[in-house]
Amino acid sequence: MPQDIIERQNSSMNGNAKDRYGRPANPAVTFTNSGFINDENGAETIFRRKSGNANSLQLAENIDNKESVTQNPTPMDFDDILPMIGEFGKYQKILFLLMIPFATFVAFVYFSQIFMTLVPEQHWCHVPELEELTVEERLAISIPRMRGIREYDNCKMYDVNYTEVLAKGMRQADPNWPVIACRHGWSYNFTDYPYTTVATEQNWVCENDALPTYAQSIFFLGAIVGGLLFGWIADKFGRIPALIGSNLIGFAAGVGTAFTANFWQFAVMRFFVGFAFDNCFTMMYILVLEYVGPKYRTFVANMSIALFFTAAACILPWIAYFIANWKLFAITTSAPLVIVVLTPFVIPESARWLVSQGKVDKAVSILKRLEKVNGKHVTAETYQTFSASCVKLKQEESKNSGYSILDLFKTPRLRRTTLLLIIIWMAISLVFDGHVRNVSSLGVNVFFTFTVACFTEFPADTILTLILDRWGRRWLACGSMIASGIFSLLATIVPQGIYFASFAIMGRFFVNISYNIGLQYAAEILPTVVRAQGVAFIHIMGYVASIIAPFVVYLEKVSPVLPLVILGILGIIGGLLALLLPETLNQDLPQTLTDGEEFGRGQSIWDFPCLTKNVDDHNNLEERPQRFVRSTQTGASLRSSTRGELRSSILRRSVNSRYSSKL
Repeated sequence: MPQDIIERQNSSMNGNAKDRYGRPANPAVTFTNSGFINDENGAETIFRRKSGNANSLQLAENIDNKESVTQNPTPMDFDDILPMIGEFGKYQKILFLLMIPFATFVAFVYFSQIFMTLVPEQHWCHVPELEELTVEERLAISIPRMRGIREYDNCKMYDVNYTEVLAKGMRQADPNWPVIACRHGWSYNFTDYPYTTVATEQNWVCENDALPTYAQSIFFLGAIVGGLLFGWIADKFGRIPALIGSNLIGFAAGVGTAFTANFWQFAVMRFFVGFAFDNCFTMMYILVLEYVGPKYRTFVANMSIALFFTAAACILPWIAYFIANWKLFAITTSAPLVIVVLTPFVIPESARWLVSQGKVDKAVSILKRLEKVNGKHVTAETYQTFSASCVKLKQEESKNSGYSILDLFKTPRLRRTTLLLIIIWMAISLVFDGHVRNVSSLGVNVFFTFTVACFTEFPADTILTLILDRWGRRWLACGSMIASGIFSLLATIVPQGIYFASFAIMGRFFVNISYNIGLQYAAEILPTVVRAQGVAFIHIMGYVASIIAPFVVYLEKVSPVLPLVILGILGIIGGLLALLLPETLNQDLPQTLTDGEEFGRGQSIWDFPCLTKNVDDHNNLEERPQRFVRSTQTGASLRSSTRGELRSSILRRSVNSRYSSKL
């Protein structure tokens, strides 16, 4: 345990303790949460511990004496005032439902290119002279068979005078004829993919078959630039401007994609569509989490993905299938983003962000609106206390501005932990995106397979919601990554078809769990003073891995099983490395760089939180500093504080600094 915590506990026992605002603390009365809880009549109450009974909570006082509140106000922050306004009332439920269009947008932005660049496995050189023949006759006379198998070559044709060949009545090629590359384009069998795509329209096959892979990597480059740009906008101008800006750029570039005439035009449009990736949803995701109480945030954080994102991803391939036109598909999946212009009329700016910018009056006005919709009542004196406390917290936060990401690499244990987090997150990101993009290579109908693979997000998120705060992070991350790797490798030893696809989809299911754990792990381990910068850097490195993922999937041109071999090996390696990280469940989160260096010291690699007695009992709560108690009292509170920041949106520093001040 860090020395400063030991000293605070000792001073508490001697009756000399001070709280985080420097006021003398009463050793006989310790706050466990300093949170206000509303009873049915709206009375504001505080739960305190009786000094003579450490295992019981007593309703210590009912704050009806407004004069005592005025003379000695209890410092409060956003998490203190939120229970009085309503932690998941009518207002928050409306905001939760308003996440639906934005979750739909991010699914469309992320996955739509897959269905715009599909190429049928059966495609051959087009020979104009043979257009009157049946497909079988054309192939038999013009296309050489690939050595050792019965399939026809996709990129070669016989170099003969087909007019003379037909005049002689020949309908079968001579294997000794000379062979050349395709001269007049390609013919495609659209039985499996019932529409032309940009790849088939512009013949991105054979020597150009890597162009869709380059376009996808360029998309992720745009995601990096967009994350940095809109992260700065969110910090400088607020969540709503960043939300509107990212969606409008995604709208313009997505619609513009339909009017591209060559690869570079297409790639430029995908680069700008990448600006909207994550940003078009994450800003809303964070904003809603900031208005929801701790015990509801785990539900909101996970089920918004499990329900809304999963539903959108599952219907996307069928939109492509029934529209059957890649240009119209691009417009259909991009045009809805324009409704973001209505956002300021129905969605409030983040009150937490307003507080972090010193705009407390605007934040209070939003809270009063929320209070009214939820049918609650908060006194004017409470708002005054909240405003004064926010000013105090703002001053404390300014003390952390002198730290940089380089501080994470200055001490040995913290440097080791940071490097592990980077490597593990890159492995998770690459395996996750690799499974997403490899779905067209599974040998089963791509529309059906994609739907089933995306649906795995629902049980993965639901199961994780139930077990993460019981089983802990480390072993669950390890087990899910290794399971993903094992199923990926098993897929390579079964026949192509339903078994191959089933094992690959199970690999996708387990990496979904790993991905969701990884979203919060770094924010729990890195110390407060550099948490925002550190997690931002780690997630940027994840984007770098996502840039590589399309090239891993491209290796299926060499062998259909090669991408899964690589994804399987990376999954197992990433899972084993996760065991080297400290467990964060029921642990005090590190505040300073010294705390970060000492965090996890003394933990055994074989520690299982689900098999260990919960040490965060009443006695320990009484001894711990108040700021640690709130952040670690429940796993739900912790997850909500981190996951909302982490779908690459940790780049929004103001969000992180607000959460970091509590963690």
